[in-house]
Amino acid sequence: MNPRLLHAPTPLEYFATLVADDAGLNLLEAAASIAQDELPEVDAQGVLAEVDALAQRLRDRIPADASPAHRLRLLTRYFHVELGFAGNVNDYYARGNSYVHQVLATRRGIPISLAVIFLEMATQIGLRAQGISFPGHFLVKLRIDAHEVVLDPFTGQSLSRNRLDELLQSYRHGSGLPDDLELPVELFLQAATPRQILARMLRNLKEIHRAAEDMPRLLAVQQRLVLLLPADAGERRDRGLLLETLGHWPAAAEDLAFYLEHQPQAPDSAALRQRLRALRERGEPPLH
Repeated sequence: MNPRLLHAPTPLEYFATLVADDAGLNLLEAAASIAQDELPEVDAQGVLAEVDALAQRLRDRIPADASPAHRLRLLTRYFHVELGFAGNVNDYYARGNSYVHQVLATRRGIPISLAVIFLEMATQIGLRAQGISFPGHFLVKLRIDAHEVVLDPFTGQSLSRNRLDELLQSYRHGSGLPDDLELPVELFLQAATPRQILARMLRNLKEIHRAAEDMPRLLAVQQRLVLLLPADAGERRDRGLLLETLGHWPAAAEDLAFYLEHQPQAPDSAALRQRLRALRERGEPPLH
């Protein structure tokens, strides 16, 4: 074989293999790989090994006949007290809070990155744990005997139905939703798939980079979102608009055409058709 045909995958190619199908999607590994756009040297396999070692330390202490409730108590104490994982309240919007290897190193993160580590450890000690894409604050739920327990991965606290209602009302008011709009809390307690969790992590970073007007980092995240959600026309549109801003006109035109083909009646379709025509008239950008 020609050695020139052998090459290490780029961070984006590696991510593509990790999210190619739902059956083989390893949430922790894929989440750890997100940091490789900025830090290519991050070892996602090393992150897996580190979490495995942490979980093994806990497994060694758990009696074989421990009930699920006992296992959960041991895990929450181990995770939040002994290991010291907690929310990064001093620098909540730092992009590093979304990088799993950094969360492991600093023991500080945001709810979703803390949850990704917690979910893996819960699974390794025999608990049935799932993530919840609750509005404004990612949560974790576990099936304990005949009951469902909802935890805040930021603090480790168990959340009552009343507290969940309060969080939902806070989100409603912050989002400007009408008070008479019925939003039963059960609607927001459905389990999130690994793909949905990764999408939320990437969209968090997307908003951080957009607010900072950091176009190169924003494009890197947007590339991952398109790979992760290939049928999502909105993500293709967002990438197309970003590519247009960065001067990649043919690629931008291709993305906008995809969006208009799949969302022909969208409110922004007329304006985007005009932009698409302009992009096609420009052709290739000039060389500098």
